[in-house]
Formats: sequence, C-alpha cells, structure tokens
Amino acid sequence: MAESSTSERILDAAVHAFGTAGYEATSLDALAAHLGIRKQTILYHFASKELLLDAVIDRAGAELIAAVEGGLDGVGPGWERVEAVVRAVFRLAGRRPELPGLLREVSRLGAPPATRLRQRLEPFVEAATAFFDREVAAGSMRRQDSQLLLLTAYSSVIGAATEVEVLRAFGVEPTARTLVRRRRELLEFLASALLGAGGSPG
Repeated sequence: MAESSTSERILDAAVHAFGTAGYEATSLDALAAHLGIRKQTILYHFASKELLLDAVIDRAGAELIAAVEGGLDGVGPGWERVEAVVRAVFRLAGRRPELPGLLREVSRLGAPPATRLRQRLEPFVEAATAFFDREVAAGSMRRQDSQLLLLTAYSSVIGAATEVEVLRAFGVEPTARTLVRRRRELLEFLASALLGAGGSPG
C-alpha cells in the first residue's frame, strides 16, 4: 500500500512539474527534493525519467478520457453531447491546469512521447469521429472534417490553459471568467460549424 502511495505521489508531482515547468527543465533531483524523498526512490518506482514520462502520459490520458466519459453521463443526443464534452474538458482544465499544460508539453517534445499520447487518446478520437459521422448521416449536423474540428477544440483548451499560466507568471491570478470566455468562444465556433448559421450553442 505504501509503495502504491509513493508511486502515486511521484506521478502527481511529475504531472504538475512537467505540465508547468516543462519536462526538460524538471530534474529527478528537483522532483525528489520537492517530495522529500531520495532520487533513488523515484528510480525504484520508475527506472528512468523517460519511463516516468510514459507513466505520466498514461495517467493524463486516462484522466482526460474519464472526465469526458463522466461529463456524458445522462446526456442526450446531438449537440447536447458536444456541449457536455466541451464543458467537461474545460472543468478539468480549470481544476487541473497542469494537465492541458502537460498535453502541450508532450506535443512539443515530439516522438516518442507525442506518439504515446496520441495512442492513449485514440479511443476518444475514434469515438468522437464516429459520433460526428452518425450525426451527419442523420442530418442533424453539417458535414465537416471531424479531425480538424477536434484539433481546433484541442487547441482552444490548450490555449486557455496557456493564458492562465501567462497571467500567473505576471502575478495576476486569473478568475473563472478566463475559462468561461474561452469555452463560450469554442462552443460558438462548433455550433456555427456543426449546426450552421441558425445554430445556437444554447
């Protein structure tokens, strides 16, 4: 139980450090000092910094997918599901801004970390693409490039988190309005793209 607890503490600290300071700027020595443990303890649980990053990516991907799935509980069809997913992801970004920061950092690192992240998120991307295809076939949404829509949504969440980090770097604590504004802008874009000129994000 203690070993599991230590492993979880290391992962939590690494998610925060990699998602805020950056992967390359975070040393295992600094991570160990922050946790009040020895570097060798980290290496006992994760044999290298690269393997720790792999575990962090797996954790972040699972957390993001769980947030999306939780946000869809009891939600109706069509646009309601799009809105629910956007709201769930933005809630997660507001609660854990280091997560979108980590996604941005992993994308910046390129392969193999970025490839691992893509693989972890692939089930969600496939499910979202299938959803859009079904809605288009049913005539409830306009035909769009699903991959491009998902990329735009992804970039919007990452951008919102970046804005929060920049404000904090200048000593300004952002309010919830920052994320609410970004969320509204994304929903308006998606409504226009998917529902047409007469569409409304509700």
